[in-house]
Amino acid sequence: MTQHTSIIINAIMSRRSLRRYQNKPVPKDIIKRILQAGIWAPSAHNRQPWRFVVIETQAVKEQLAHAMGTRLRQDLAADHIPLDVIEADVGRSYERITSAPVLILVCLSMVDMDTYPDKKRTANEYIMAVQSVAMAGQNILLAAHSFELGACWMCAPLFAPDIVTTTLNLPSDWQPQGLITLGYPAQSRKKTRYELEKSVLWR
Repeated sequence: MTQHTSIIINAIMSRRSLRRYQNKPVPKDIIKRILQAGIWAPSAHNRQPWRFVVIETQAVKEQLAHAMGTRLRQDLAADHIPLDVIEADVGRSYERITSAPVLILVCLSMVDMDTYPDKKRTANEYIMAVQSVAMAGQNILLAAHSFELGACWMCAPLFAPDIVTTTLNLPSDWQPQGLITLGYPAQSRKKTRYELEKSVLWR
């Protein structure tokens, strides 16, 4: 194994989802380099369907967190979740969003993807775009790790895409997929994985 390969494997295996950050700004040139790594992900037909919104302004973070929290509270109440559990969940989400120095909203756009007359291929094309955007997100997480930054992917925008779109005034074709919190870490975590055999078939 070459030194280059060893560095890549170590980066993949040492990265952790970190949610607590120092009160320290992330330089814009580093954010740009992280996003640049994101757009070098592979994509279906090389159409590059990813779109990114960088949020650094505290007022915007708070507005987004409040709007998403309102929707979360409504959804959990409809599920008949106990009020104390709802408030704890909403509060945790609000704190994670507002305390991160940087948020990167990861979106997809279908404008450059292929179109088909049938539902099956149309659905598959959408899945291909989602997969492409997810790979860009992984590149962003690994790039952040390479700059000794902590980051965490939140799926919450999937549950309130209309709220996110309205709050951030997104273009009509930008579909929210995930929210990456980013900053210099104020925590460390250890994590394990199942044995490889649990997930692999050899044929």
